[in-house]
Amino acid sequence: MSLFELHYDVPGDDFTRAGEASGDVKAHLKKLGFDPSTVRNVVIALYEAEINMVIHAGGGEIAVSVDPDCIKMELTDHGPGIPDIELAMTEGYSTAPDNVRSLGFGAGMGLPNIKKYTDEMVIESTVGVGTTMKLRVDVKE
Repeated sequence: MSLFELHYDVPGDDFTRAGEASGDVKAHLKKLGFDPSTVRNVVIALYEAEINMVIHAGGGEIAVSVDPDCIKMELTDHGPGIPDIELAMTEGYSTAPDNVRSLGFGAGMGLPNIKKYTDEMVIESTVGVGTTMKLRVDVKE
């Protein structure tokens, strides 16, 4: 049974608003007294995924389900899709354009970091249709 759910619209190409969803989730989890390592893992994974939506997909939607034993996040976009997920998971691999890299983003660590900080990561992507990422972070005690 879910304690509560949160929903966010992530605007595309707006780096000034990137991170709003992960910041709001952090505030909710801290207020509820979740373990700091759980909060850290959720926020890092969600921020990386949120930034990827801004850089590569023109934004999208995020749904977060907070349960007593885990935090589940589902991110959906209607961007170009990921043609080779295995390659995209390689540390340092990036398709970010130069203007994004000049802002300090696009180092190719987003997906590897998401995997590192989650207990489950599932990516479903269709080129020309979009990507859905399902993430789970187990609650630490």
